[in-house]
Amino acid sequence: MQKESKACNVVPATRVNSISEYYFSRKLKEVAEMNAAGKAVINLGVGSPDLPPSRETIEALREHALNSNEHGYQPYIGIPELREAFSGWYKTWYQVELNPDAEIQPLIGSKEGILHISLAFLNPGDAVLVPNPGYPTYTSVSNLVGARILTYDLTEELDWYPDFDMLEEKDLSGVKLMWVNYPNMPTGANASMELYEKLVDFGRRHGIVIVNDNPYSFILNDKPLSILSVPGAKDICIELNSMSKSQNMPGWRMAMLASNKQFVQWVLKVKSNIDSGQFKPMQYAAVEALKAPKEWYDGMNRVYRSRRGLAGEIMRASGCTYDENQVGMFLWGKIPSDRNSGEELADEILYQANVFVTPGFIFGSRGDRFIRISLCCHETALEEALQRIKNVLNK
Repeated sequence: MQKESKACNVVPATRVNSISEYYFSRKLKEVAEMNAAGKAVINLGVGSPDLPPSRETIEALREHALNSNEHGYQPYIGIPELREAFSGWYKTWYQVELNPDAEIQPLIGSKEGILHISLAFLNPGDAVLVPNPGYPTYTSVSNLVGARILTYDLTEELDWYPDFDMLEEKDLSGVKLMWVNYPNMPTGANASMELYEKLVDFGRRHGIVIVNDNPYSFILNDKPLSILSVPGAKDICIELNSMSKSQNMPGWRMAMLASNKQFVQWVLKVKSNIDSGQFKPMQYAAVEALKAPKEWYDGMNRVYRSRRGLAGEIMRASGCTYDENQVGMFLWGKIPSDRNSGEELADEILYQANVFVTPGFIFGSRGDRFIRISLCCHETALEEALQRIKNVLNK
């Protein structure tokens, strides 16, 4: 008789107890169970673009994948053509000069870059400034590497920008990194040169590396900006950028970071001990994607603009208000005053209307009275979600 397998007094590393399962991992299991029960849930929660990359991108992947000599291990620094393409992309769209041989590091997604940067710069006990609300991975990765997390609030009153007066009053001893994310997720607040100049100055004066996570600058945004366009920014800043949103390639895991030669080398030292280079045909395809003209981005944004209008109707049907000036691929809405929390409203919408929207609390306490709607959903599904919510909430 076979004995039941048991873990014999094995306990995980302490770091496992410092984090929880990612909210979307847990919630999407519940959504899958609801779908299996015939609920047909409309997913407006996750920012995974449903639009395809350019035709040239897909053709390049197909062409190179047929070459028998392009399936081996690849350099950790990426092929030269990819680094040159990233450099040209930055010059064309952000007016930033980057040395492709020394100031660019391709990544398997910018989420990977968050880990690599944290490992390269943070010792256990070092402090890191994390926005509230902000992308949850900044916090979870900081916990994994044993850093001290100092949150800084982003508020509606300051247009979701850091309060620099309040930052100056903090005890900044031991702070090594500051995570910023503009255009902002989840709030949709856009960047400005004035903001970037203040961040660079703050980092310089306090010896804090400013890391700007910049994947949303092409979505519903007329003027993409980079923090590296500030004179001298490369001395103290790192910028992450991703092809997941701007080129509709979320599953490809193609991203990059840019900074000065020394910072890039430190990150490479970490990366080369953890993962490998990306599939070569995908790198060639990414080169083609980065050549996309303005017309291609305009076409993508026409679709998002139409969806944005429907998302606004869903917000209003849910009793929420929102800032019309938001950019990016989400809509961030404030819940009515008679609601206890964004989670309460999101759960009511999920369980009664079978529509999944994201409660703002997952981004930090400052997001508790907000919900977020993704624009990565076809117009017909958005229209159906709108009707379902009206039927449930507007009885």
